[in-house]
Amino acid sequence: MKRAASRIAALAVLCAALSAHAHDSWLAPSRDDSPPGQAVLELATGTRYPVQQFGQSFGSVARSGCIGSGGGALALTPLHEHENWLDLVTKVGPGDGAPLACWVELGVVDTLLEPKIVEVYFKDIRPPAAVRQTWAALQARKLPWRESYRKFARIELPAAAGTPAQSLAAARQPLGLGLEIVVLGAAPIAVGQPLSFQVLRDGKALPGLSVELVSERNAFGVWRQSDANGQLRHTLPFSGRWLLRATELRPSIRTPDAWESRFVTLAIEAR
Repeated sequence: MKRAASRIAALAVLCAALSAHAHDSWLAPSRDDSPPGQAVLELATGTRYPVQQFGQSFGSVARSGCIGSGGGALALTPLHEHENWLDLVTKVGPGDGAPLACWVELGVVDTLLEPKIVEVYFKDIRPPAAVRQTWAALQARKLPWRESYRKFARIELPAAAGTPAQSLAAARQPLGLGLEIVVLGAAPIAVGQPLSFQVLRDGKALPGLSVELVSERNAFGVWRQSDANGQLRHTLPFSGRWLLRATELRPSIRTPDAWESRFVTLAIEAR
């Protein structure tokens, strides 16, 4: 109980200090029924999945799209701004099939952090030791934390019974995003069945990234680290919605003594 209370307190500090910075942004099916011929998704940001705390504006979405069960690309556009989420809609035409996967890239944001908040940030993303060492050197020079970040969110939507394996495989193909996590293979996501994922940065496998799997039913996540091929494996113990979340943080190649980060999420559902 003490451990849980400490984590909640730390996340509350993070929430107050960073606004939407160190929080995950994810896609979820709409809580309302979608109109015929459309599919509506909710894009939200929060301290801890699945609680939606911050919405996004139309202008924050840099790029977005979906892949239909027919294999074609579908447009995904902002529809309505809510206080705690943003509705996005994709229109499904004849032959497109229902969307199997959708994605969003948010625009670049610059931020400054107080030094006391950086350690909370590190606990939430688990960066490599080299990042901590670089930050210690910057602190020794009394330099501030300056960061530019981008966010990427994907969702794999539940497929209808009888969906061909090749359609699932096509929907899981990498999109060449700045950072993304994809499901490998063509099998449905099922409880108790081994799953493999791959982390890619600009279309290339990213090794050594800490990735957390979080269930909508449990506040405590499970951490994995991507291997030399950017892959990680896990068997989901129970049904429901899950989120894979990670943050890649590195020194900026554009601004001296600053940082660049990429936040990524993949939402899935196990049955």
